[in-house]
Amino acid sequence: MTQINRPANPAEHRRTKSIASFATEKLEALAAKGLRRTLTPTARSGQSKALRTGRDLISFSDNDYLGLSTDPRVIEAGISAAKQYGAGSGASRLVTGDNPLNLEIETKLSTMKGTEAALLFGSGYLANVGTIPTLARKGDVILLDALVHSCIHAGARLSGADIQIFRHNDIDHARTILEQVRTNGNILVITETVFSMDGDSAPLSALSVLCGEFGAWLMTDDAHGLGVFTQENPAPIQMGTLSKAAGVYGGYVCGPNEFIQLLQNRARSFVYTTGLPPFVLGAINASLDIIAQEKTLGIKAMENAKLFCRMLNLPPPTSTIVPLIIGEADAAMAFSAALEENGFLVTAIRPPTVAAGTARLRFTFSANHRQEDIKRLVGCINEARTT
Repeated sequence: MTQINRPANPAEHRRTKSIASFATEKLEALAAKGLRRTLTPTARSGQSKALRTGRDLISFSDNDYLGLSTDPRVIEAGISAAKQYGAGSGASRLVTGDNPLNLEIETKLSTMKGTEAALLFGSGYLANVGTIPTLARKGDVILLDALVHSCIHAGARLSGADIQIFRHNDIDHARTILEQVRTNGNILVITETVFSMDGDSAPLSALSVLCGEFGAWLMTDDAHGLGVFTQENPAPIQMGTLSKAAGVYGGYVCGPNEFIQLLQNRARSFVYTTGLPPFVLGAINASLDIIAQEKTLGIKAMENAKLFCRMLNLPPPTSTIVPLIIGEADAAMAFSAALEENGFLVTAIRPPTVAAGTARLRFTFSANHRQEDIKRLVGCINEARTT
């Protein structure tokens, strides 16, 4: 019998490298394209202020559209809930028992959205990767707007359904795809109410009519619309986040009562995730009350965005997000650095978050911004453009 001499280490059969070497090569490739990202310690405070590298800045990069993340009422409500219920939730809501604040919040969300019920998730990302596979599976079709968020793509891929993409906000293209679809399964169409990088809004009424014609379900991601977006939403399934205009953390899905109960049983990112901590729940609860009662906050945030656009001769904004397209990543980074030198934090957005050649500065406006700061920001932008 022939004896086979095996190497002591099976890795000798192939060329190997250390994890550090592997990572270094990837990082160097990103750096060569101007796409490497790093974390910068930044201390946020009220009135859209940020302390970074020892310098006081005015931030136009937060998604804190209503300024609620530093609102004393929201903070105190969070502290009160933590004192009453503890620092953590202990386990998933199905295992440890459901903190009564969850139901209070879900009731407020369903009322706000005009749906029968709602369900809280740990984040907007978790909401999408749990909800979409609950709605669709292999044999079904998911039709996505070309610019939907990464977590929607992640949820669609997890579902195993056939994924189709229609050109951004192009109803005719969406119709063409639906006419060509051949399936005995379900069809799910997903878009965003406000798109995070361009700040434009979806044609929700037209999409709703289109879904009705083809027997499809419409789902919307309202992450950047809550509290500031006033367009009526006809979608039967509406998800969003509580980390932006609400100023805290978490995600939610609103819809028919039976579907919300199904999510409680089938959405893996809900079933197998620890519930939100009491501080977060208490803060969300107070934040939603403020959003419902103080409509002027959203109006003020929009007025600030409109002032900025008027002064720069940009088209009127449809949301509190205003992009300034620069082009190449290095140029966008340099522009961002120039504004930081003048006291403003405006993060450059680069591929793969946006398409190649469309790197940009993404300005976000809050009810906390002062008009004098916006006017000074515009002056710095005009100066940077001429240098």
